[in-house]
Amino acid sequence: MHGVSTHWLRHTTLTWVERHFGYGIARAYAGHTDSPGSSTTTYIKADLHDVANALSAMTGQPHPLARGLSR
Repeated sequence: MHGVSTHWLRHTTLTWVERHFGYGIARAYAGHTDSPGSSTTTYIKADLHDVANALSAMTGQPHPLARGLSR
C-alpha cells in the first residue's frame, strides 16, 4: 500500500481548501458548519457558494453554484 486512504484524501483536500480559501470555507467544505468550536469559529461562516468556488478552483471545472472570483 502507498499510504493512500480515504482519510488521507480528505485531509489533503481540506488542507488545500484551507490554504487557498481559508479556515471557514474548509470547515464548511468538510461539512462541519454546525459543530461547536472555539469562540472564534462562531464568527467564521461560509456558504454553499463559497464551497462551490473552492471545488471549482480545485478541479479546474466550472460549478453552477460558484460565483466569479477575483483570486
